[in-house]
Amino acid sequence: MNTIKVNGAKHQRQSFPRIEILRMTDTDFSRLRISRADGVTTITIDNPPVNVLDVPLMSEIRRFLLSVRNEPDTRVLVFQSADPEFFIAHVDMTLIDDPHAFDEIAREASEDLNPFQAFGELLREQPQVTIVKLAGLARGGGAEFVAAADMVFAAEGRAGLAQCEALMGITPGGGATQYLSSRMTRGRTLEVILGADLMDATTAERYGWINRALPASELDGFVNRLARDIAALPEGVIAAARKALPPVDLREGFRREHDAWAGLFERPAAEKLIRGGLKAGAQTKDGERNLESLLRALEA
Repeated sequence: MNTIKVNGAKHQRQSFPRIEILRMTDTDFSRLRISRADGVTTITIDNPPVNVLDVPLMSEIRRFLLSVRNEPDTRVLVFQSADPEFFIAHVDMTLIDDPHAFDEIAREASEDLNPFQAFGELLREQPQVTIVKLAGLARGGGAEFVAAADMVFAAEGRAGLAQCEALMGITPGGGATQYLSSRMTRGRTLEVILGADLMDATTAERYGWINRALPASELDGFVNRLARDIAALPEGVIAAARKALPPVDLREGFRREHDAWAGLFERPAAEKLIRGGLKAGAQTKDGERNLESLLRALEA
């Protein structure tokens, strides 16, 4: 079975020193729509059919985050989806046949993180406040991206979250074990990872996965108001608040997570389930609406 190449060397985590941060225009992206107003930048993800987290989408989000790191007039980043059903489906399952797809991203990431962990950490370490407006489904790597954001607000009756990796014969490898452990109890984290069920917004709020579940009709207005209010704070307040929060060093946890994920990814069961899932309709709209049932049927 092919495996995805990741960097294995260990050293102190760096703040992406090897990357030249360039000023980019909003038209430099084909899978992101960018709009700006009053210190708030809204990033709309548009990678049909289901916003799968493939190499091009990950690269564009990564380039965008790096391009705005040193923009003092950009104070809040709001992520949303062009598709009301799907925020980010999950990592592209077809990467099983392209073991070197992430080589470039891996070279540019901190060497003690795999590419998926580095992706989440780039979001978590942004100087701006990051907010996810979740109106649809986010699973796997998409749910990890959600958990890496500063704040998450979700639409009742429409939004859903899942760490579905166990149904593919693996465990999360992009930060979920660490991010969720800081948001909820050990028992609930294991329920999410091993139960591998789709969790509705109301339950996700109760578990601590998200900030709030809101009526779908109120989601846009609430997030827009909060983002504008934060962006309008006096200069230095956002940075001071972020600095005052207790520092979290997840390096050792990330190493354990990667070893667990990589060890399972190399087993025949993972290949069988991932290929079977794709054949059964994963990464299509119909298949993704009931992905957990689709994957569980493969185990029967």
